[in-house]
Amino acid sequence: MTKKNRLRFAPSPTGPLHIGGLRTALFNYLFAKKTGGELVLRVEDTDQARKVEKSQEHIENSLAWIGIDFDESSKKGGQFGPYNQSERKDIYKKHINVLIEKGWAYYAFDKKERLDFHRLDHEKKGKKFIYNAHNRLKLDNSLSMDKKDVEERIQKENYVVRFKTPSETNVVFNDIIRGEIQVGTRDIDDKILFKSDGMPTYHLANVVDDHLMEITHVIRGEEWLPSLALHVLLYRAFDWQEPKFAHLPLILKPTGKGKLSKRDGDKFGFPVYALDWADEKIYSGFNESGFLAEALINYMVFLGWSPGSEKEIYSLDELINDFALEKINKSGAKFDPQKLLWINSQHIQGLNIDKLCEVCEPKNKDIDKGVLKSFLKLVQPRLETINNLKEKFLYLFERPTTNEGLIKKTISEEVKQAVSAFVLKLVADKSLGAQEIKKLLYDCAEENNAKFGKVMGFCRACIVGKMEGPDVVEMMIFIGVEETAHRLKKFLG
Repeated sequence: MTKKNRLRFAPSPTGPLHIGGLRTALFNYLFAKKTGGELVLRVEDTDQARKVEKSQEHIENSLAWIGIDFDESSKKGGQFGPYNQSERKDIYKKHINVLIEKGWAYYAFDKKERLDFHRLDHEKKGKKFIYNAHNRLKLDNSLSMDKKDVEERIQKENYVVRFKTPSETNVVFNDIIRGEIQVGTRDIDDKILFKSDGMPTYHLANVVDDHLMEITHVIRGEEWLPSLALHVLLYRAFDWQEPKFAHLPLILKPTGKGKLSKRDGDKFGFPVYALDWADEKIYSGFNESGFLAEALINYMVFLGWSPGSEKEIYSLDELINDFALEKINKSGAKFDPQKLLWINSQHIQGLNIDKLCEVCEPKNKDIDKGVLKSFLKLVQPRLETINNLKEKFLYLFERPTTNEGLIKKTISEEVKQAVSAFVLKLVADKSLGAQEIKKLLYDCAEENNAKFGKVMGFCRACIVGKMEGPDVVEMMIFIGVEETAHRLKKFLG
C-alpha cells in the first residue's frame, strides 16, 4: 500500500492571517486534494512573547470561511496531536537531549551584552558576526568546559542550546520549485534550538513535528528559504529522511516593489486579510468587503501559479484537477486589486439568482427581503462585490440629487415632447411589461421626431442622476410606474 502524502499548514498566532498565509494554506490544500493526501493544521505558538490574543481564532475562522478543510487539527483531533506546539514541550526537550548526546548541539551561556559587543565590533571592521565553528571555542559555551562545570552552570544560569553546524561543508538539497540548491556552512550560524524559557525555537519544533507527524511535503513561503539548509542539517543529525520542499514566491505590493503588508492595504484601500481584524483600528477583510470565497481562491492561486493556458476563471474542483507544484513560478507575484475585483465579478455573474440572494442577504439587511431578488436580477451584471448594495445603487431606492447640468445636456424640445407623451400613456396603463414599455417609448420618440437614444439618455438622467446604471426600462419596472412618472415629470417643466 502506497503511503499517503501528508501536508501541513503551520501558522504562528502572532496576528491576523495575511493573504500570503492564506495562499500557502491554499497551495497545501490543493496539492493534498490533488494527490489524495491529508492536510494538518498545526499552530506554532512556541514564541509566547509574540503571541496575540484571538489570533488563533482569527486564523481558524479565516481558513473555515475560505473553505479549506483540514483532516487533523486542535479542534478535529488526530493521532499525531497535540496540534498546538505549546502543548508539546516535553517532546522537544527529549529531542534536544538526543542532539546534545549525539554531539550535534551544545549549551551556550553567552550574555546578550557580550554578543552585542562582538556584533558591533565586527560591524566596525566591515564584517558580519557569525557564531559558528570559526569562533565558538572562544565564546561562553559547553564545548570548552568539562561536564561538571557545565552541569553546575545549568543549575545556576540561564542558557540556550545551539546547533553545532558542521564546518566547511556544502549542504546540497532540492526544492520542487527552485531545483538543486547548495549552501556553504561557513555562512550558517549555530542557531539557537532551545531557549532559556524552556521552549524550542521554530527551527527545532518545526523539524521535530514535521517528522513525528509524518509530513511528506513542506510547502511554505520564500521567507523560509534561508533556513532550509539548517533544517536539512537537523534532519540528517537525527538520521531522519527530510520531506520534499517547495518554497512559494513572495506576494508583492501593487507597485511590484517589496513584499505586500497590511499597511499597503490600508494605504491603497483594499483588504489583505480574509476577515476583519481589530488592532489599533479595524482592518477590513475580504469577506466583509464583499468578496466571494470562491473568487478569492481563484485569484490567490494565480499569485505564483500558472495553468499554462488562457483560462482565468476556475472553480475549486477545476483548480484541484489542474494544480501542480511544478507550475509555480520562482519570481514574486504582484498583488493586483483590480484583477481581483474582475475575478470576483465573474464569479458573481456565474451564480444563479437564488444562490446570489443567499450570499447577499446577510450583507444587505437594509434591503427589504421582498424586493431583494428583483433588485439583484436587475443589478447582477454590474456587481463587482456583494456588500453595501443599497448605497451603491441608492437611486433605485431614493430619488437622486438633481443634476441640472446633465438634464440641460440631454433635453431638447423633441425629447421633451416624446417623454411627456410617454408619461401620459405609461400612467394610463400600469400593467405594461418591459418589451411593451420599450416599444411605447420608441413609438413616442418616433412620433415626435426625437432620436430614441436621446430619449433614453434623458430618462436615465432623470431616474439615476448620472449616465450610468442598469437597463432604463428595467429600472422603470423596479421603481414602479408612479415613481418613474414622478422623476420624469420633475424635469419636463
